[in-house]
Amino acid sequence: MRPVLVLNGPNLGRLGAREPEVYGSATHADLVERCAAWGKALGLEVEVWQTDDEAELLRWLHEAADTATPVVLNPAAFTHYSYALRDACAQATAPLVEVHLTNPSAREDFRHTSVIAAVATGTIAGFGVDSYRLALEAIARLPNSGS
Repeated sequence: MRPVLVLNGPNLGRLGAREPEVYGSATHADLVERCAAWGKALGLEVEVWQTDDEAELLRWLHEAADTATPVVLNPAAFTHYSYALRDACAQATAPLVEVHLTNPSAREDFRHTSVIAAVATGTIAGFGVDSYRLALEAIARLPNSGS
């Protein structure tokens, strides 16, 4: 099975408890379980990690670039201002799909700009937890997906 990293940024460890009317009732543990199952069905070995630490997220992206591992990335709040994260994503050597549970363009003005989008293979947003399933399906179909 091909490895894929699903990387989640700040506050996503609080899924289910954090504004469920916005982000849904699924917990981060639910997300991990679903991503593993979806990945297995697609022939992908999925690892899901979450951090509130920008430096740790950068290290994970560097490791993925060094090993040509595809990434599904929900940068969370870092989406809108982390040029360090953007630069790490630009080093990707395999597909990198940006995901969001909600549609940032339909939310507050400060959420409308993604500094990540220009260096991502693609972006999937607004489908709740299913955004991750769609991203994994895209990675499974893209060339140079760690096979």
